[in-house]
Amino acid sequence: MHAVILVVHLMIAIALVGVILIQRSEGGGLGIGGGTMGGMTTARGAANLLTRTTAILAAVFMSTSIILAIMAGRPSQPTSIIDTLPAPAPAQQAPAVPAAPAPPVAR
Repeated sequence: MHAVILVVHLMIAIALVGVILIQRSEGGGLGIGGGTMGGMTTARGAANLLTRTTAILAAVFMSTSIILAIMAGRPSQPTSIIDTLPAPAPAQQAPAVPAAPAPPVAR
């Protein structure tokens, strides 16, 4: 579950950076999204759409950040069934008794 939220968090971060770079800033900036965004909407409508998109992505980014922080603070639980099994007790073996020598063979 942690990995899924982390991947979603990274995708949101990349989308947020992209949306911010598309917006036209007061100082010029990249201004990639200037004009009418391919005729989809007016310039003012495109600015409102990008502003709303930025706000939504920022809210989701903050919520995934908080979720990841909470998950990191919890004590970790074993993830493998092998980790949950108790260690086997060592087997008690009797000490080895040396074998008696074999009698000589008569010829």
